[in-house]
Amino acid sequence: MTAPSIGGTGQQPEGDRGDRSGIRTALAGLTTRGRSFLAAGVAAAVCAYVLGQSDLLRVGLLLAVLPLVCATVLYRTRYRVAGSRRLSPARVSAGSEARVHLRMDNVSRLPTGLLMLQDRVPYVLGPRPRFVLDRVEAGGRREVSYRVRSDLRGRYPLGPLQLRLTDPFGMCELTRSFSTSDTLTVIPRTEPLPPVRLSGEAKGYGDGRQRSLALAGEDDVLPRGYRYGDDLRRVHWRSTARYGELMVRREEQPQRARCTVLLDTRGIAFEGAGPDSAFEWAVAGAASVLVHMLERGYSVRLLTDTGNSVPSEGADGFAGASQESADAAGLMMDTLAVIDHSDGAGLSRAYDVLRSGNEGLLVAFLGDLDEEQAAVVARMRQRSGGAVAFQLVSGAWLREPTDVSGPLDRSEERLRMLREAGWTALSVPRAASLEDLWRQADRERSGVAATSGGEGPV
Repeated sequence: MTAPSIGGTGQQPEGDRGDRSGIRTALAGLTTRGRSFLAAGVAAAVCAYVLGQSDLLRVGLLLAVLPLVCATVLYRTRYRVAGSRRLSPARVSAGSEARVHLRMDNVSRLPTGLLMLQDRVPYVLGPRPRFVLDRVEAGGRREVSYRVRSDLRGRYPLGPLQLRLTDPFGMCELTRSFSTSDTLTVIPRTEPLPPVRLSGEAKGYGDGRQRSLALAGEDDVLPRGYRYGDDLRRVHWRSTARYGELMVRREEQPQRARCTVLLDTRGIAFEGAGPDSAFEWAVAGAASVLVHMLERGYSVRLLTDTGNSVPSEGADGFAGASQESADAAGLMMDTLAVIDHSDGAGLSRAYDVLRSGNEGLLVAFLGDLDEEQAAVVARMRQRSGGAVAFQLVSGAWLREPTDVSGPLDRSEERLRMLREAGWTALSVPRAASLEDLWRQADRERSGVAATSGGEGPV
C-alpha cells in the first residue's frame, strides 16, 4: 500500500482557494462533541452580548475556540504511514475462517497521535473490524489481525483500509483511505471421497497404469539426438549404433487417464437458493470429485452446460502433466467459487464438446431433466470410458416428502433412460452424503461390469 499523508491533504494550498478548502475540510471533521462545543460557545457569546456579561463572553469564546483550534492543529499535523494487508489463506472453503493481518508503519519523523484503524469488509464476512492505535513512534510499526468467515462461496473484496486521526479532546476526526484492496476467495466445501472402481478404461494410474507400463518394451523407446548437458545414463546404445550418432531416450510421461466433471448450471433445472439448496450441493459435489480425481493422478477438467471448460488450455483442455495439480485445482475452484445459474435451456453445447473425442471417465451433476435433455445426456455416454450421473430433483429439496411423488416418478424415468444408455445414474435425496453416493455408484457399476476385468480404483 502507499503511504498517505494523515492529517493534511498532501498538497500545497494555492492562494485563498486552498485556504478555504482546508478550512472546510477541517470543519467537516468536527465530531458531535466539537459541534456541540462550537454551538454552545456561539450561543454563550450572543447571550453575553445581549446581557452585557463579560465573564459569560469569555466562557463562550473558550467553548467556541477550542474545537476550532483542535481542528486546525489536527489538519496541519502531517503524519506519513504505510499499511499492508496479508490474507492467511487467500482461498478458504465455505464455513472456514481466514485471518487478515494488518501492518502499519510510521515512515515519518514524528510520532503519531491516536489512530483509529478500520478495514472495509462485506457484511457477509462479519462485522467491520476497528482498532485503536495509541501512539506509533517514528519509524515504528503496529500489527493487528482479525478473522473473517462466510458460509456462501464467492469472491469478496477487502479494503480499502481507512485511518482516522483524532485530537486528545475528541473535538475533530479526519479520515484518510489507502487505495489498494485484496480479494478473499471462498470456494465450495469439498468432501473426501473413498477410492472406488468407477473408471471404464485401462489407462492412467492405478492397476490400469501398471498394465500399460507392462506392455511397454524396449522397442517403444523414442530416442532423440544428444544435446549438451544430457545425462549420459540416458544414452540409448542400440539407437546410437543404428543412426551412427549419440542418441538419448526421451523423457516421456505415461499417458494419464482423463476425467470430465460436467456441472449443470441451468437456471430452469434448479429451484431455491442458499447454502442448503440443490444447486449448491451440486457445486460442492463437483468440487469434491475434481479434487479427488486430481489426487488420484487423473487429467481433469470442469465442463458446464454452456460448453465452457476449465482449464481452457493444455491438451484438449485438460489439466495434464504439464500443469501442476495444485494450480489446476486452484483454477477450477476459483471458477466454482463464482459460478452461477446460466440462461441456457439445454445441454447440447456440452454434448458438442464431449463428442469430439474419448473423454475417459465422465461424472455429471444434473438438475431437473425433461425427456429431450435426458436423451442428450444419454448420448454423452458414447464417447466416455465410464459415466456416472448424480441427478438432483430440486422439487424434492423444497417440498415435503409426501408432496414429491410426481417429480420423483419423472426422475426415475429419466434415470432409467440413462441406465439403459450405460450410465451409472443415481438420484440425490435432500442433504445426502456424496461419500455414500460415491460408494453406491461403485456397487452398482460393479454389479453391471463384474465380468469386465480389473479397473483402476478412482
